[in-house]
Amino acid sequence: MDEPARKLTFTFAEYLAREQASETKHEYANGEIFAMAGGTPEHGLMAVNVASVLRGQLVDRRCRVYNSDVRVRSQATGLATYPDVSVVWGRLERDPEDENSILNPALLVEVLSPNTEAYDRGEKFAHYQTIPSLREYVLVSYQRRRVEVLRRNDDGTWTLYDMRESGVAELASIGVSLPLDEVYRGVFEGAGEEAG
Repeated sequence: MDEPARKLTFTFAEYLAREQASETKHEYANGEIFAMAGGTPEHGLMAVNVASVLRGQLVDRRCRVYNSDVRVRSQATGLATYPDVSVVWGRLERDPEDENSILNPALLVEVLSPNTEAYDRGEKFAHYQTIPSLREYVLVSYQRRRVEVLRRNDDGTWTLYDMRESGVAELASIGVSLPLDEVYRGVFEGAGEEAG
């Protein structure tokens, strides 16, 4: 006897229902639902370091800094995902289909991992580019001290600003600086870096 076919694609409403009942987070892309793997302690520390630096500089501005508990959605492609850090400038826009998904990040940050790096640089970035409000996409390396800032130009093209080892990544979209020393504070302690 044949087994019933497994459902391979889902509507966004079906995804939301499954997500609400789940104890783990999932990404929704192209009608498919993907479990999001848990991060390492280093991954979590880098994400918190970035969020802390941004929050500290944006406290008196019309910005909100969110961690990976907040879902971001591209209405153009349907992607729903949980970036490591999101920043919204001005009024928050919620998805009409899901009040817990935001539509208007100005800046998104992904801390790379061996399993997600190719996706974060490729297909996920392609989805992110369809978000009209997005001005910058920041990639934080897990292997070495490196922060890449992809900035949207007025003509819609993107320019890469690559900071390695030391220095400061300028985030023009929200008018803040991201010092690599702060991003990686406490991350490479075994390599002789001071805890702080």
